[in-house]
Amino acid sequence: MASLSKGGIIGFALATTWGVSPFEKARSIGKPQFGTPKDFERAIQELKEAFHNADAVSTDSEDLRIHGFSDYDYRPGRLHSVVFYPSSTEDVVRMVRIATKYKMPVIPYSGATSLEGQTRSHVIGGICVDMSCMDRILEIHEADSDLVCQPGAKWMDINDILEEKGIPLFFPLDPGPGATIGGMLSTGCSGTNAVRYGTAKAEWFLNATVVLPSGEVIKTRRRSRKSSAGFDTTKLFIGAEGTLGIVTEVTIRLAPVMSTTVAVVQFPDVKKATEAVIEVMNQGVGIQCVELVDDVFMAATNKFGMSKRKWPEKDSLFFKFQGISPGSLQETARIVQKIVEKYGGTGFELARNKQEANELWADRKNAHYSGMSLLEGARGWPTDVWPEKVVFSVPVSKLPELVYETKKDLAQVGITSTIVGHVGDGNFHALLLFRNDEEAKIAKAAVSRMVHRAIALDGTCSGEHGVGVGKKGYLTEELGKGTVELMKTVKRAIDPLGLFNPGKVISAFGLLMF
Repeated sequence: MASLSKGGIIGFALATTWGVSPFEKARSIGKPQFGTPKDFERAIQELKEAFHNADAVSTDSEDLRIHGFSDYDYRPGRLHSVVFYPSSTEDVVRMVRIATKYKMPVIPYSGATSLEGQTRSHVIGGICVDMSCMDRILEIHEADSDLVCQPGAKWMDINDILEEKGIPLFFPLDPGPGATIGGMLSTGCSGTNAVRYGTAKAEWFLNATVVLPSGEVIKTRRRSRKSSAGFDTTKLFIGAEGTLGIVTEVTIRLAPVMSTTVAVVQFPDVKKATEAVIEVMNQGVGIQCVELVDDVFMAATNKFGMSKRKWPEKDSLFFKFQGISPGSLQETARIVQKIVEKYGGTGFELARNKQEANELWADRKNAHYSGMSLLEGARGWPTDVWPEKVVFSVPVSKLPELVYETKKDLAQVGITSTIVGHVGDGNFHALLLFRNDEEAKIAKAAVSRMVHRAIALDGTCSGEHGVGVGKKGYLTEELGKGTVELMKTVKRAIDPLGLFNPGKVISAFGLLMF
């Protein structure tokens, strides 16, 4: 029993005073009891007294506004009570103990690029813990192909630094620009490279240092490439969205940098494009990414005006080839061109040099902004559904049905949208555009139908954007009541006060709502 307590997972207590800890009291009550507004005022004052750096604790109205709202999703903003900027694991521990003392919610905040309301405040307020000051690379182990960094480090910056140092390695998970390692771990992210390198749940995070709701600090495992010792506690925190602990340090695995180039090809319809991808993937050629975009997306790219090309407005595939030499890239391109032409692919264009490859791929990466240009004054409802997923070799046979039914549905209700899919692993996004509250209601209903449709095809409500508050209502349908109850049991064991990002992912305490 002592070892479990020391591990920080079950039966832990605050080693502060004699008697029953706040955690045991919470367990006996059965649901959290948050502090009063006066308690929160005292907590903020104690934070200011504990951290003499004037920039560490902020109640500035503009700071609260920035942290309580997001331009990336269409969800109501909600102000935090205070924003806290830690500089170390020890700072986080001190903050957690103050939050526990006054029973004040704690909401981690990293790159703020998430799309499901993960960083919104609780209805009663709370401490927003902005990890942006903890953004350093601590150690680089080139020989071991890994590095240790703080959670505020951005994946793009990490890759730039490795390149500047002449280290031929990179971190292959590639969500949106601005995403940080802590946020990527916490949402279980992935991106266009997932078809080749998998997702956040595929051993790219070797270990994590985590501050638990008790204030205890744990390290989930050692730095070795593999381990079969005990539970995989690293993965317990991947996708937990800060509900179980605050990540303060991470060891990430790196991959060798290889030569790449880009090709684009048009198809008569989504079905033919998907069939071509299935055959291409089964050839074992060097595919790093393969992206499906629909005709509306290509029209949006033309309208956006940032592309150096005028694209045919047809359903298309963007390929990123990977190889150890220019010759291997040419061989992959030859094989892929032959296959796509068999499925009606036309206009196969292979980048002639690195600059042209970057230009071609930039048109795909500008998906959100080009899509927004379709409708003057519109806001977007980004979605993320995944019909079927198997690590590395993913069946995509159900994707055409899902895309076809979604496009038909959206056309019937009159919602403008674009479709972008990581077709190599069966993931697709739809950006639904609307201009007013009435259209927003129509879009919300369409998103719900889309999610139910994906789950019915044995898929998931969230392929790579996490759950937050936006997808929480679909978890029982997707995972089953028993699985969700197990998640709630874990949450209640680790965070019996319910202070860590309350109301996100699951409502573990019944009456506790976002």
